[in-house]
Formats: sequence, C-alpha cells, structure tokens
Amino acid sequence: MIKVAPSILSADFCKMAEAVNNLKQWNADIVHCDVMDGVYVPNITFGMPMIKALRRYTDMPLDAHLMITRPEKYVGQFCDAGADIVTFHPEASEDADGALDVIKAHGKLCGVAVNADKPLELALPYLDKIDLLVIMTVQAGFGGQSFMSECLGKVKEADEIRRQRGLRFAIEVDGGVCPDNIAEVKRAGADIAVAGSAVFKADNPAMAVKSMQI
Repeated sequence: MIKVAPSILSADFCKMAEAVNNLKQWNADIVHCDVMDGVYVPNITFGMPMIKALRRYTDMPLDAHLMITRPEKYVGQFCDAGADIVTFHPEASEDADGALDVIKAHGKLCGVAVNADKPLELALPYLDKIDLLVIMTVQAGFGGQSFMSECLGKVKEADEIRRQRGLRFAIEVDGGVCPDNIAEVKRAGADIAVAGSAVFKADNPAMAVKSMQI
C-alpha cells in the first residue's frame, strides 16, 4: 500500500498545530515539510523552528524536504529539531555524502531528491546509502502545480535499479499527486506519495487520503 504524506505547505500557516492534528485524524502516514530558501528555489517557506514547533504537536513522522543550497550546513539542525526523515537535492550540496553521514549519525532516515528537470543520474552515486529517493513530478519551489507524468519514467528506472541491485530505499513521488493519478504513481513503483492540495483543499480530506492509500 502506498503511504500518503500530505505537504503542510498547502495547510493554513496560521493553524499548523491544527493541521498536523488533522493529518493524524485523517489517517495520513507522514507529515511532509517543504523547506525552501529562496536561493535553490525562488520561494521561501520555513526552517528548523517550524519543524521544532510541529514536533511538539504530533508523533507522526516528519519528513523534511530541503530545497536549499548547501544543505550539509543544516541537516544536523533539522534532525535536532525533530525531523525523522531529511532529504535534499544533491546538486545543491558541496558535500552530499557528508550530509547523508550527518543525518545517519543522528539516527534519522536520509535521502536525496531529483527535481523534475534533473536526470536520475544525480542520485545514482547515493542509492546504496539512502533510505528514501524523492522523485519530483513538479518543478521544486511552489505548491499547487500540475502533475508531470513524464517524470514517472525516473520512478520506473529507480525501481528497476533497486530490484537489480537488491537495494532497500523507498521511492517517494512529490508533486501534483491526487486520487486521479495515484494508480499511475503506484504502477511506476512508488512507495510514498506526497500530496498537498489534493488533501488540504479536498471537500473530504480523510476520504482523499484513504483513496490514495492503495
């Protein structure tokens, strides 16, 4: 069954504690936290203080997706703030291996992300080291974008590689996922689906979550 990780980027920023409490009531699996610095991506969202605040209000896994430059400077701080999973974009790092080592040293799950306009090759050097591979199906930096189905080719390729090499990393698809395309996402080989607007803007968020846990 695919796990659903709603992105709180689509929640009301004035009601973040309520948002994570709702996610538990809606039976979501993971809280996805989109961290943007205005440098690697054009937008700015939040940082370690938000993760620390959310940690006080939920026991759900917090997945911090760092869309920031030089993530190796900050990954330890995100772990200390309460993130359970920390992922970043390797091309934005000057020491991706070192950043992964720091996350692992904190006892947390680590991963790398491949943007919609980047090749899977960026992640290949790290596949035997990571717990999570994030494949973006929108361009990193903004919520509410349309799903880019052509990016699922990278999901299929990554799934084939892990089967051939006996690797155990999970594949997370991030961007524009909704009940209408979740079957396609699962067929490609994904284990986790990040969904923002599809959950928080739904008339029945709990039903939206359930409909994607297939």
